[in-house]
Amino acid sequence: MNKKLVTIAILIVMISTGLMAGNRGSNFGGEMENILESVEIASLSEAEEEGLLLMREEEKLARDVYLTLYDKWGIRTFTNIAGAESTHMDAMGILMDRYNLDDPIKSDTMGVFTNPDMQSLYNTLVAQGSESFNAALIVGATIEDLDIYDLERLIMDTDNDDIKIVYQNLLKGSRNHIRAFEMQLSRNGVDYQAQYMSDEDLAIILNSDMERGAVISNPNFKF
Repeated sequence: MNKKLVTIAILIVMISTGLMAGNRGSNFGGEMENILESVEIASLSEAEEEGLLLMREEEKLARDVYLTLYDKWGIRTFTNIAGAESTHMDAMGILMDRYNLDDPIKSDTMGVFTNPDMQSLYNTLVAQGSESFNAALIVGATIEDLDIYDLERLIMDTDNDDIKIVYQNLLKGSRNHIRAFEMQLSRNGVDYQAQYMSDEDLAIILNSDMERGAVISNPNFKF
């Protein structure tokens, strides 16, 4: 089957199972909403608002790059993680709704972003990932590296527990995703070098097990 048709078929499955539905579409999103219902909505600083807008599109960046590179290389890891990135987008959508923010994702068009820096990054990463099989895997690891770096920084910059809880869960996912990409790279004889987080932080993540279990409800969770 043509790879583009395969991607369309995967997107249909993701929609039917709730992975690309609205905020209440997936089990993860439902659990997240239930947790946040008991958390007070606090005031939002300018920095916190900017962080929410950034992460809403950064999660879309991850999903769009992964699906695009799947079309190029047929690497199953990309479609698996793209589904998780869709749930991350939904989680950020919950926060957008809670704080009545104007969603930067005007129409969920593949590879189109409101933030010009995000648009440029998408174009760059797709070009890099199109160069070779291993380059595509390095791009995947790079995106998760960036996610972890940004999320850890944004957690430090917010006092709002609901925002922290969502960010903590996105961090958990990104740690698992970078482990998955690094595992494939290692099998191909390639070592991923940290580009955003410190070498020490990367080593700690890669030398630890995949994180399972329930949705994190503690805003001050420590990995």
